[in-house]
Amino acid sequence: MAKLKLSNILDDSPVKLTVELPADVSRDLSVYAELVSRESGRAVEPAKLIVPMVQRFMATDRAFGRLKAGVPQA
Repeated sequence: MAKLKLSNILDDSPVKLTVELPADVSRDLSVYAELVSRESGRAVEPAKLIVPMVQRFMATDRAFGRLKAGVPQA
């Protein structure tokens, strides 16, 4: 049987996660959202900041980048 060139299609569907934040982290996230709201001139929900914060953290973590490069993607 012939092997297809497209054999591994990644599922890019959003994944819903539920997390518990310590109270101090939740308060700081709310303060951060307020500061972003003031700076941008539009309301920003604290929960909307989590994805870009995690993305930024992983993108700037050099050790993670080096280790990720050696791990096959599923």
